[in-house]
Amino acid sequence: MPATKRAVLTRRRALGAALGTVTAAALSPAAPAAASAAPPNRHIRQVPLQGAVNVRDIGGYRAAGGSRVRYGQVYRADALSKLTDADLTTLENLRLRQAVDFRVPLEVRYDGTDRLPAGITGVARPVTDNGLYARILTAIASRDPVQQEEMLGGGRAAAFMRSVYPMFVTGADNRARFAATLHDIAYGGRGALLYHCTSGKDRTGWTTYVLLRLLGVSQRAAVEDYLASNTFRAAYDAKLRESLGQSGAMQDPDLLIPLQEVRTDYLTAALDQVRTDYGSLHRYVAEGLGVDRRTAALLRARLVY
Repeated sequence: MPATKRAVLTRRRALGAALGTVTAAALSPAAPAAASAAPPNRHIRQVPLQGAVNVRDIGGYRAAGGSRVRYGQVYRADALSKLTDADLTTLENLRLRQAVDFRVPLEVRYDGTDRLPAGITGVARPVTDNGLYARILTAIASRDPVQQEEMLGGGRAAAFMRSVYPMFVTGADNRARFAATLHDIAYGGRGALLYHCTSGKDRTGWTTYVLLRLLGVSQRAAVEDYLASNTFRAAYDAKLRESLGQSGAMQDPDLLIPLQEVRTDYLTAALDQVRTDYGSLHRYVAEGLGVDRRTAALLRARLVY
C-alpha cells in the first residue's frame, strides 16, 4: 500500500477510535464488545451485534397511569456501518421499516454508510455535531500531546460537549430532523423504526429522552436510559483509548473520556436551553418540533399500552 494511502487510512481509523465508532481497526470480530455489556436495569433490551455496541429497544419503561412503553416499535443505536452479515440477519428479525441516520456528512465519509438489510429504508437526517468530528480529527491527526491538551484538556472537552446540546434546541434544521423522525414514528405504518448517530449517545440520546418524556415516562427513568450508554460503551471505549495510547497517536487518551461519555450536565445544557427558549419541554415538543395533539396522541397509541 502506498505510504500516502496508508497514512490516510491510519488517520481515519484513529478518528473512528476517538469518537467511539465501531471500526475494523479497533474491534476484533472474535471479541465483540456488545456481547459483554450488562443492561443497567432489567427493562433495557440490548440488541447484541458484532459491529455495533449501543443498539437497544426503547420499550419496557413505565409510563403515565401505570401503562408501559411497547417493545419492538422503536430502537436506538450507534453507527451501523460496520455490521456483519450475521448482524444484518439480526436486524431483519426486528422487522424494521426505516433506519434514520443523524450523522453529518463528515462522519459518514470517514466511518462509512449504513449496512442495512434489504427492505429497510435508510434516511439521512444530519443533526449538527457543532464540529465535534472535525475537532477530534484535528487533535488525533496532530499526534501532538501539547496540541491535544490545549484542545481537550482542562475541562475543555466537557465544555465543548455542553456547547453541542443546546443546538438540539436552537438549530432550526436540527429541530426539523428530530420532528420528522417523531412524525415517522407516529405515521409510518407497520414495522419498527430505528434511529442512530455515531456513538448512539448524544443526538440519539436526546431524541430518546424527548420521546420517552412525551410518552409519559418519568424524568428519572428517561435520564437512566440516557446514561445507560455509558454502560454499553464502557469496555469498548476503554479499548479504543488503549489502542490510541499504544499506537502513539495520543500520549493521554483519557482526554477523550468526556467526549465518549454522556453526562447529566450535558443533558442539562439542552434542558436549560429548552426552558430559555420555550419555557417547558412540552412547549419545545409542541412548538419547536411541531408535534401537535393528534401526533402526540398517535405516538402514545402506537407506543404505549
